[in-house]
Amino acid sequence: MRKRVGILGTGSVGRVLASGFLKYGYEVRIGTRDRHRLDDWLEKAGDGVAVCSFEEAAHFGDLVVLAVKGSAVEFVLDLAGGANLHEKTVIDTCNPISDEDPENGVLRFFTKPNYSLMEHLQEKYSRIHFVKAFSSIGNALMVNPYFEEGKPTMFICGNNEQAKQQVTEVLHLFGWDVEDMGKVEAARAIEPLCILWCIPGFLKNEWNHAFKMLKSEA
Repeated sequence: MRKRVGILGTGSVGRVLASGFLKYGYEVRIGTRDRHRLDDWLEKAGDGVAVCSFEEAAHFGDLVVLAVKGSAVEFVLDLAGGANLHEKTVIDTCNPISDEDPENGVLRFFTKPNYSLMEHLQEKYSRIHFVKAFSSIGNALMVNPYFEEGKPTMFICGNNEQAKQQVTEVLHLFGWDVEDMGKVEAARAIEPLCILWCIPGFLKNEWNHAFKMLKSEA
């Protein structure tokens, strides 16, 4: 069976994850409104990938990755077409980052404290199986990160157990330990991990780190 993934977004996250899926034998379609934006990248990417519209990428993928600015998510999903995503697993990499400047290295979100961007998406697009992942790590470390201390932890959440299992398999393939934090409400905790992850970068220009959940045997 062919493994097909549609990427919605041509930014650094979309390109890195597309390369990761290509590395592990997936066919990839990257959705965009500007098909020439990735001309240089495509020359280096090799076979198995093509650039197309958001709608075509959503229709193509058995698995779909949402990799755009948080403020553009609904616009892109509407362009992709809800019917093309119904009952599919959509990896939600997005964070509700405001356009305001960080304050002492702390990003600002446009969501309220007790409500996440993912919850809003799941309510509006109820027939899509969103799974939060890749939202608390920089793009350079998303695929096969290496740390002497061992594999880092990717925290995920979502309402559909089968979708989370599908994403967990991808994460294991990409070199991650996975912790399932439960239903969509857990995104209220997972999305702000982006803020914490970015603080050393903004304050000290240190970006080579990840989160790790440690468990006592006692």
